[in-house]
Amino acid sequence: MASSGNLGNKTALVTGAGTGVGKAVALALLKDGYHVALAGRRKEMLEQTVKEAGANGKNALVVPTDVGKPDQVAALFAKIKDQFGRLDVLFNNAGGNAPGVQFEDLPFEKWQSVVDVNLTGVFLCAQGAFRLMKDQNPRGGRIINNGSISAHTPRPGSAPYTATKHGVTGLTKTISLDGRIYDIACGQVDIGNAISPMTERMAQGVKQANGTTAPEPRMDPSHVGDAVVFMANLPLDVNVLTMTIMATKMPFVGRG
Repeated sequence: MASSGNLGNKTALVTGAGTGVGKAVALALLKDGYHVALAGRRKEMLEQTVKEAGANGKNALVVPTDVGKPDQVAALFAKIKDQFGRLDVLFNNAGGNAPGVQFEDLPFEKWQSVVDVNLTGVFLCAQGAFRLMKDQNPRGGRIINNGSISAHTPRPGSAPYTATKHGVTGLTKTISLDGRIYDIACGQVDIGNAISPMTERMAQGVKQANGTTAPEPRMDPSHVGDAVVFMANLPLDVNVLTMTIMATKMPFVGRG
């Protein structure tokens, strides 16, 4: 497949690269030959991802970053430009959730913390990538946002997570439109029940829309890694705007 950038120097940034989906995507991109910047709040988790990459870890750059803070995001992109000289792919993955509570009982602080990471963080990183991609040579690149199944359908008690993931869909479409003149493609992968620390509770049982509690099937996050590599390696005149990848038997399609 063609790469979005120089075949000898493919570069990518993965946020939330220390666990779950972000870790799986970082490992997949490293395996495919990318130089990868790994961002996340916990340095030790990012270093563990590099360790698991084995020999491919030599192409990794660990940059501890809180994506909800503009100054840290600016420092992240300055480091990428200094180290790699360009950025071909951004996988906007870092995200968090608030404990499921009744809508009227959700503390503002919990709402704000989810918005800061899930929506503001995606905006800041996409903006940093956009600025770098439009001015580099060869020009352009690809931004892939993690939308989640919640970009389409909520779970009970999930107002901040669902609202931010719907917001991510709006950002994806806007970036896709505004990026055209700079050869910047933007797409979204909506993931359903990939195995990660965030979905551990689903194996035990989570609240369903009808008020019952039931365990839900999950899938290996390596399949998400494969999907993102596929999207990343398309030529820039081709874009996957949205892709849904999910555990086949999870309650999403139809009425459960």
